[in-house]
Amino acid sequence: MIFRMRKATRTAKSFTVDRDVLTYVVRSRGRGSVSERVNELLRRAIVQEEYDRVEREAAEFFATESAAERRERRAFRKATLRSLARD
Repeated sequence: MIFRMRKATRTAKSFTVDRDVLTYVVRSRGRGSVSERVNELLRRAIVQEEYDRVEREAAEFFATESAAERRERRAFRKATLRSLARD
């Protein structure tokens, strides 16, 4: 998922936020508004969540290795070592 930043279309929603989260947002907002800071943090969280998902999928993919794949990997490693020993 690619997240595009759009400022033209905004929707007013009401959310309940923990007091410590609100304190952090207000303290870290800089010159922008609290809403802009919340949107910035949410965009970053969305991107991070996507990275986490892809990382989990990659870990699952590379964790499942069949017996045939292990044999092929060992055979490739042995052939590589023999080839390097000749050079």
